[in-house]
Amino acid sequence: MATVLLVRHGRTTANATGVLAGRTAGVRLDAVGRTQADRTAERIAAVPVVAVVSSPLERCRQTARAILDRQTGEPASLIERAITEADYGQWQGRKLADLAKEPLWRTVQANPSAVVFPGGESMQTMQSRAVAAVRRIDAEIEAEHGPGAVWVAVSHGDIIKSVLADAFGMHLDLFQRIGVGPASVSVVRYGEHRPEVVATNTESGDLSWLRGAPAPTGDAAVGGGAGHPEPGTGTAGA
Repeated sequence: MATVLLVRHGRTTANATGVLAGRTAGVRLDAVGRTQADRTAERIAAVPVVAVVSSPLERCRQTARAILDRQTGEPASLIERAITEADYGQWQGRKLADLAKEPLWRTVQANPSAVVFPGGESMQTMQSRAVAAVRRIDAEIEAEHGPGAVWVAVSHGDIIKSVLADAFGMHLDLFQRIGVGPASVSVVRYGEHRPEVVATNTESGDLSWLRGAPAPTGDAAVGGGAGHPEPGTGTAGA
C-alpha cells in the first residue's frame, strides 16, 4: 500500500482574524503560516515523495510549493479540485464569533452529517468527494510507483478531518473529535482490508523512517508489531 501524508495548509490571514475563509480568493499564508509551512516542508524533505497534490486555493498551493522546493527529486505537482475547501455558501467570509450564534452552529458541532450550509454544500458531500479523490489518487500512485511510494495531499482542516474519520471508520458525526492544526501532518495507508491511520495532527517529529521503509503488508500486526525503523538504524524499535 502507498502512504499519503495529509498536510493542512499553514495559518492564513483569515485564520488569524477568526474569519471563515472558505473558497474566498486571495487568502494567503501570513508570516506565521509561512514559517509553519517551511517547518513542515523540512520534515517531509527527509522523505522522497513521488507527488504533491494540492487543493487549488492559494494557501494550499503556497504550502505545497514549500514542500516541493525542499524535495531533492522531482515529484509530480498536481492540483485536485475534489480536495478543495468545503463550500460554506453564505457562511463564507463571516466571523466565526458571529457564526457561533447561528442555530446551525450547534448542528455543525454535534450532528455534522445533517448539515447543509445555506447556499453551499452538505458536509456529507464534502466528505464523499474528498475521500473518493484521496483513495483514487492513492491507488493510481501505488499502481505506478509501487506499494512503498509516499505522496502528499495538501488540503484544509475540515477536508482532512473528514478523510481521517473515514479512515478510522468513524461516523461523520464524530469527526469534530479529530484535531488538524495548521501545517500539521497526518499519515494514512490504504490497505487491502482496511485503512491504517499511522499518525494524526503531528507538528514535529522525524519522518525519515518512511524513507526506504519496507512496504507495509495488508494485515494488521497482532499485538501491535515492532514499530517503524529507528532513524539511522534501519531496524525496528522495541
